[in-house]
Amino acid sequence: MPKAAIIDLNRSAVSRYIQLATLFRRRIEQGAWRTGAQIPTVDELAAEYGVARATIRQALDLLEADGLIERFRAKGTFVRAAPNRLWCEVETDWSGLLRSRDGAEIEILSDEPGSAGAPVPQAGIGTPAPLYRHIRRRHARDGQPFLLADVWLDERLSPRVSEADLRSKTALKLAAGIPGVRIADARQTLTIGSADVETAAALHIPLNAPVALVHRVAVDQRGVRILVADGLYRGDLVRIDIKLR
Repeated sequence: MPKAAIIDLNRSAVSRYIQLATLFRRRIEQGAWRTGAQIPTVDELAAEYGVARATIRQALDLLEADGLIERFRAKGTFVRAAPNRLWCEVETDWSGLLRSRDGAEIEILSDEPGSAGAPVPQAGIGTPAPLYRHIRRRHARDGQPFLLADVWLDERLSPRVSEADLRSKTALKLAAGIPGVRIADARQTLTIGSADVETAAALHIPLNAPVALVHRVAVDQRGVRILVADGLYRGDLVRIDIKLR
């Protein structure tokens, strides 16, 4: 590859090997590296991206841990499978946001009633409830965590939410399913960032790995912010589809 086409890996705070792992994963997704095919050698990739061979090995370690490649002594490295990310889509329509993911398991990491307040919504809609119940949950599929979520729910609605609801429903579905509640307005904002120490540990990803932060807020018929939710998705699993027409 010509030098001019080499991506500058030094301009990002994200570790080089994580950036490269993301690029290599995209090659597999897009079919540039096909299932069953041999990928370039460590030396070839190191020369292409202008990095040390150890950095390439670290990037390939991540792909191997995800089951995307296989290494064979004296033979090389081969693509084992393309990543399947369809189960971790960030929905962009109301019906999609209410739909639970097939096979997803929700683990409650903490549950704190009586919180004085929730984060101020980026959309700036609704008035705050007097108190919130703060619930931190981790979503996983087949034992692989893909979403770390903080949910602030109007404390007055807590008696109408069951333990089964907390372990099975998405945040907006949780709010929309409460008896007597009508969602009058709801907003969603998505930004891209990198995993801090706590997020990396919870989602089983490297420090500074890409993550998608989805901020959601729901306002009821009284104009009260009954729900504020922040979800951190693994950047290597998330996909966003938006219907334009």
